[in-house]
Amino acid sequence: MPGLDINKKTTALVVIDLQKGIATQPTQPHPALEVIRNAALLVHAFRKNVMPVCLVHVVSSPETMLKVNSDQSFSRPGGMPVDWSEFVPEIAPVPTDVVIAKKQWGAFYGTDLELQLRRRGMDAIVLCGISTDIGVESTARFAYEYGFQQVFCEDAMSSGTAEQHNAAVKFIVPRMGRVRKTAEILVALG
Repeated sequence: MPGLDINKKTTALVVIDLQKGIATQPTQPHPALEVIRNAALLVHAFRKNVMPVCLVHVVSSPETMLKVNSDQSFSRPGGMPVDWSEFVPEIAPVPTDVVIAKKQWGAFYGTDLELQLRRRGMDAIVLCGISTDIGVESTARFAYEYGFQQVFCEDAMSSGTAEQHNAAVKFIVPRMGRVRKTAEILVALG
């Protein structure tokens, strides 16, 4: 695998759904706490290098959720806690961050994420978050179609099962970008 070169002038970090209502769910193969820890390392490194940090979270209600016919529907037991969409404290937004509220799986559809990235001159993103095969992969597919270069931080992503995560990491995201570990990305950032 070739070394990783990250252009600090044109690369942003995009963190998917590390919010209290999602990051408290069990994840595999990486526990959510490990994903949060690694994502926080990336967030701090990007901020230190004065590189854009885009924090994405789901802000929806039963009234605004998609209602499609599917074989496997998504439902929450009972109501959502008041702090469900708040970011985990380890990556709490600072004034220089771009905060994106989404209602779909991916961070591009129905948001101004692409506009925010383009206005800052970004042509590459580092992606991480939960869930690898849902929010991260959906965002990655849009980013690929928009022509963004992508780096996927494998140990700062996880899914409901190891099988879901591994399938995305082995078969899908390597076709849209480069898959690396947190340590490799931090070294590339200096």
